[in-house]
Amino acid sequence: MQAPLAQLITPHWMSILNTPLPATVDRQPRKSRYAIASTHDRSILEASPLHDLIVYLEPDSDQTRLLNTFPLIAIATSDEGAAALQTALKQLFRFKTLPNVPIIRLDAAAIASEAVLVAQVLENGLERLTSHVTKVHAELAMLRRERETLFENYRAIENAFHARNWDSVTEVFGHTPNVDPKDEGFANLLRESEIEQLFPVSSYAVSGFALHFRSQPSGRSGQLIVTLDYLENGEGVAEWLIPYASVVADWNFFSLPKACDGGHRTLRLRVSATGGIPPELSLGNVITNERYAARARIPHADLDMRPLAFRVFTGLPGVRPTSLPNVFTPTSLIAGRRVEDYRLPVELLRGVTNVSVSQIQPDFPTVRFLEHEDAIVCHPLKEGITAGVIRRVVAPGTVRISARALIDHPEGQPGAVGFLLTNLAADIKGEIANLGRPGDKRPASLFSGWTEITAAQPTDINFMLDAATTRAMDLVVLSKATTDSVDFSWLKVFNFRLVKHLEARPVQEMVNAR
Repeated sequence: MQAPLAQLITPHWMSILNTPLPATVDRQPRKSRYAIASTHDRSILEASPLHDLIVYLEPDSDQTRLLNTFPLIAIATSDEGAAALQTALKQLFRFKTLPNVPIIRLDAAAIASEAVLVAQVLENGLERLTSHVTKVHAELAMLRRERETLFENYRAIENAFHARNWDSVTEVFGHTPNVDPKDEGFANLLRESEIEQLFPVSSYAVSGFALHFRSQPSGRSGQLIVTLDYLENGEGVAEWLIPYASVVADWNFFSLPKACDGGHRTLRLRVSATGGIPPELSLGNVITNERYAARARIPHADLDMRPLAFRVFTGLPGVRPTSLPNVFTPTSLIAGRRVEDYRLPVELLRGVTNVSVSQIQPDFPTVRFLEHEDAIVCHPLKEGITAGVIRRVVAPGTVRISARALIDHPEGQPGAVGFLLTNLAADIKGEIANLGRPGDKRPASLFSGWTEITAAQPTDINFMLDAATTRAMDLVVLSKATTDSVDFSWLKVFNFRLVKHLEARPVQEMVNAR
């Protein structure tokens, strides 16, 4: 049976409960102290309100230990205590991490009142300030840890980014080459027509593309003509004229000096060739979307639902991907204009007329059309210039005329060939005669310059105009001798190709506002 509560309370416990609280609860030692004193004055200071605010230093000790103490003030009540503090402070100042600590003297007789003032300063204002600074330091430490965490996350993201985008340019789409034993090749197709390929990605930020060639011709005489434009309005982007010898049997990168901007549009690639047998373009695997398969105006079995092997890149313009061995820069930029190339039909070539300027009258025709080769013969003479004109074949907007020339005889003597564009109402023979007088101006004609031709060595002729023609013009094929002999100089010009730029009509586009 439990005893009543009154019987459990003994006189001893009654005396403890009747004792005032401050006398029974000891004051906990402070974590940080800011006042120091010598042990000489310990007996006096321990009886004052400062006894739990002071750290006492041993005057004879070589090592001063100030655990959890940052001395801001030194207190002394005697001369011996002040001298001991001077000695101890000299040892502390060697660390050069503490400010000058002042020594204040308290009167032993009035220590009770003076100590109260010092205690109030240390306990109230300084303690609150220290507590606030401690919290600030804690917040700064937390912010530092958060900053380090953010930096670690950023480095992880940066490493992942560089792992994916180590190059300055990034491949966004590609068709790998696929060789089919049944492929016939379309070398003749490139010379007679052109192959068209649409890119199945947005044009925005595209900085270049690559084409794969699987073989090189033995002769390597001729050039590839690569054009990039927009499908929606036909506005051109750039054009490349690449000699066969510059192409490698691997990936070849075609760079742009400026990435495609504006709205998201569809890029169209067109490839053709002029000259001998061109490098063989590679095709990709069969796809199901006919829109993005390669196509040509002339049907070809190899192009049945198969795209060209190509890769599309975004990134810094003009920078070659490190994995690609070869790079080509544009021959001309055609931004804002529509590109249209056309070849001279046989009906116009048949109408070539002899307008030669020479004192020699040979007994054989020097200018004529070869029916079975679709070529124009322009045999040079020892004196003067042999010329044949094709009327009204240069359309307005033409910027380039290209063709191939060949002396079609193994023993043929070398010669020179050139093109002349004249107005419809111009005196053609007078313009030709002025070619021998360099000082005379020819405002009604445009001359390509002379290109030397040797026997059995086909040569490409590219006549780039400074500005597009504004009206229809006549095309004059010229030839002249470069040596004293013109024996067997059967100079033949063929594969006429003209390119014109037309202003593209503006279309409504949604500009990328990012």
